Amino acid sequence: MSSSDTPTPNGKCRTVVLISGSGSNLQTFLDAAASGDSGYTVEAVISNKADAYGLTRAQNAGVPTEVLSHRDFNDRDSFDQAMAKLIDGYQPDLVILAGFMRILTPGFVRHFSGRLLNIHPSLLPKYQGLHTHQRALDAGDREHGATVHFVTEELDGGPPILQAAVPIESGDTAESLAQRVLVQEHKIYPMVASWFAQGRLRMVGDRAELDGELLPRSGKRL
Repeated sequence: MSSSDTPTPNGKCRTVVLISGSGSNLQTFLDAAASGDSGYTVEAVISNKADAYGLTRAQNAGVPTEVLSHRDFNDRDSFDQAMAKLIDGYQPDLVILAGFMRILTPGFVRHFSGRLLNIHPSLLPKYQGLHTHQRALDAGDREHGATVHFVTEELDGGPPILQAAVPIESGDTAESLAQRVLVQEHKIYPMVASWFAQGRLRMVGDRAELDGELLPRSGKRL
């Protein structure tokens, strides 16, 4: 499972979390790691924005933080190369995108292939990209939700792992729907990270495999 020659002394999966904002999903990983039951440690939190509140969350948890601003680089490739080098310094087994608001280059994705996770606020393959909550409302959908998936070169197109659905209620706005979806995100994202840390989850081709069985192309439903 590990890409590192020097795993943590307790043998847990080493994770690095990338953020750009408040870090509410990050907090769930910090809490799970602190509980001792997650199977992983958070080795570092890295942000492309110095004012991201998630950095404060990490510092409060005693986790090292780094800031690497994309504005200091001439192009996307050079930033992603520097970011990959910074991440590699922590020898992670798993890299978690938790509100990291950057479109990643193919080279970066390939470098961390099979150990790069993201969560997207829709029931993929529906509504890749932005404004997912409003798009679900505009389409008259009866349910919406979130999907944890492996990251590939296709934006929001990597193999889905786990989905959680919420019913769309009469009178919902994009904001009210987003809040209910976020509650589910906080449940399923650390759960998937634990599956990976326990050696139960891996990416096989364009599919996710859990406990030796290929998951449906839309992932497992909570």
